[in-house]
Amino acid sequence: MNTNLLFLILIGSIVGAASGYLGSFMVIKRMSLVGDALSHVALPGIAIALSFGINPMLGAFVTLMFAVLGIWYLEKKSEIYPEALVGIFFTASLSIGILITPEPELLEALFGSIESITVLDGIVIALASALIFFLTNLIAKRLLLGVVSEDLAASGGVNVSKVNLVYLFLVGLVVALGVKFLGTLLTGALVIVPAVTAKNIARGIKSFQIYSIVFGILSTVIGVSLSSVVNIPSGPAVVLVSIFFFIMSYFAKQVH
Repeated sequence: MNTNLLFLILIGSIVGAASGYLGSFMVIKRMSLVGDALSHVALPGIAIALSFGINPMLGAFVTLMFAVLGIWYLEKKSEIYPEALVGIFFTASLSIGILITPEPELLEALFGSIESITVLDGIVIALASALIFFLTNLIAKRLLLGVVSEDLAASGGVNVSKVNLVYLFLVGLVVALGVKFLGTLLTGALVIVPAVTAKNIARGIKSFQIYSIVFGILSTVIGVSLSSVVNIPSGPAVVLVSIFFFIMSYFAKQVH
């Protein structure tokens, strides 16, 4: 196994761990489709970044932050559900992104290109993932209390609105980190599928979170290795591996 492949597997496992951990809260909050839709919002940012020769992750991150702030603000000021708001941002962003993305780079933006990940990208991904784990642990109890009852959380002094904003920010960040691996069409799957897989076999919140991280890591490690061996794009390989784990966990749940 060459050094470059080991580097890509390491970075992939970091992204998989962060995605799985955040995904566990997303499944608990019943916001699975939000993670998938937010990944599509990154496309216009990637297109603009590619046009100006900027790192696509930065372009994706900026676009996602604008979308997160817009969704959070409109959720507070209107009676529209967050899922509907995300759907609006998703369709608008995907349409704009497809129109303005240069054709040679469109496939890379949609499905990712693991070969383009640099050492600097790896450092940024590692530091950002550490920040994701730190901030998520910081708000975890308040986030879970809000899931049980927002009124109960508010009566306990929790600012539910700000906690949700931080959480959406973290989801946007992890999606931005995953665009080079999986592209805008498939990144959401890495947030959702490992967590749903873990839910099939977990017996408590703590084991659910640990299994989500484990399945996120296994999906990326095996997927990246498989893509290198059989020469297929890393995005579909990682997603198909995660789907395989989900199917196995589903049958395991039925048996037990």
